[in-house]
Amino acid sequence: MVSLNKMRSYTIVRMPEAVQNVSKERIKYIILGCGSTGYNVAEELVQENEDLIIVDGDEKRVEDLRDRKYEALVRDIRDPHLLDGLPVPEIAFILSNDKDANIAALRSVKNRYPATYVIARAVDPVSVDMLQEEGADIVLYPQEVVAKTAIHHIRKLHSSRLAMRLYDLLAGWEGTLGIVTHINPDPDAISSAMALSMIARHASHNKLACRILYEGNIGHQENRAFINLLEIKMERLTPQVLGECDYLALVDSAAPGVNNELSRSTRVNIIVDHHKNGEPPSAIADFIDIRPGVGATASIMTQYLMELDIPVSKTVATALLYGIRADTRDFKRNVTPQDLSYAAFLLPLTDSDLLGKITSPSMSQETLDILGTAVRNRKIKSGYLFSNVGYVRNRDALPQAADLLIQLEGVNTAIVYGIGDQQIIISGRNKDIRLHLGNVMGEAFGTIGEAGGHATMAAASIPLNYFTMVKDKEELLQLIIDPVLKQFTNLVGLDGEDKDEI
Repeated sequence: MVSLNKMRSYTIVRMPEAVQNVSKERIKYIILGCGSTGYNVAEELVQENEDLIIVDGDEKRVEDLRDRKYEALVRDIRDPHLLDGLPVPEIAFILSNDKDANIAALRSVKNRYPATYVIARAVDPVSVDMLQEEGADIVLYPQEVVAKTAIHHIRKLHSSRLAMRLYDLLAGWEGTLGIVTHINPDPDAISSAMALSMIARHASHNKLACRILYEGNIGHQENRAFINLLEIKMERLTPQVLGECDYLALVDSAAPGVNNELSRSTRVNIIVDHHKNGEPPSAIADFIDIRPGVGATASIMTQYLMELDIPVSKTVATALLYGIRADTRDFKRNVTPQDLSYAAFLLPLTDSDLLGKITSPSMSQETLDILGTAVRNRKIKSGYLFSNVGYVRNRDALPQAADLLIQLEGVNTAIVYGIGDQQIIISGRNKDIRLHLGNVMGEAFGTIGEAGGHATMAAASIPLNYFTMVKDKEELLQLIIDPVLKQFTNLVGLDGEDKDEI
């Protein structure tokens, strides 16, 4: 049997510094392989004042690290006995530029200390999969990290320049700016209009008067509570009001005539939106910022306010936060890290009492009736639910009905449709990751109306140009809805199914 003294003697011959420098049983970090990447990681970690050991096979590099007061050891990280005599690391960084060495070191760590958290460097795309298969908790591919960082910075720079360009544009205007929301505006559109109004007044030193304009109805009970409690002043868009505006802006709408009743030839000056509805709009404006990857237009407006360092009033902050929450369904739908960041910026500036009142309004009898009709009339086929709610005055009840029905067991996609005085209205919700509902709705209905949206939520409206005088709207809907929906059912492959589940 080998004595303890002989074992120590062996260790000293193999790596003299081990006994001198390492005396702890456990340590926070160990870096195995310390080139430029490892050194930069070490520089970050040492600021945390946590214990750190660096192991590298290059004696000159280790000597330089010791000169910089790092605890560094000379060892080949490919050696199966790499960890002999070293304390147990809580977190191991394996960062050499040698693929085989990194894989060998990873095996050594995981075989001896399965609970140790390992961050390993990949030197090419193939080694990413190899390191993951060997049990690395995080695999870093530096080229990919650099690329993502570069894209992040260029997008931030681009958005900052957009904010300044908008500000400079507004600074040179005097008169009246009409801010047009989409038909039946929701909190995202309304709060975005409020924010644009604030930016315009700040940039023009109050030389630019702003009027928030809308068409249709505001039927959703939360939307009505939102407007009433925040005392938001809105005006109906009429030809007379339009004629009184020197400039026009669209918020939460991509072009004139797209989800608004403006003529497609109407000259607008500003467009800010986050939707992608089929083909890119051909609108011409002085300023266009359309970002389909963002969860809400209110997020874009919040970013402007942050970039421009404009003080945000409690009312506008409350409106914007609710706009982001509403359009992302409380950060559960189409949300991005940017949306969360902007919401965090707004949260301390908001009126929490008002937010609570907005989100707990009473429901109208009409909305309740439509929800009940949607439940009664539901038909389900292969996970697709369709429900005809008939004639509706309050079109805001349709998305509420779709939100309710998508929660039913066995339902992956819910389509609720009804008919108003001038159009068929379709609202959809989806939780099937294989389907992008906005794209399908756009393809199915975009040529006969307006349609589009996101992967999980979408809408369409189909004008009744030749049927507006028909009195019995429900009977009309029954006559024409089958051919209207056929294109949708064709696209999702339902026409081959013949069994309904009610």
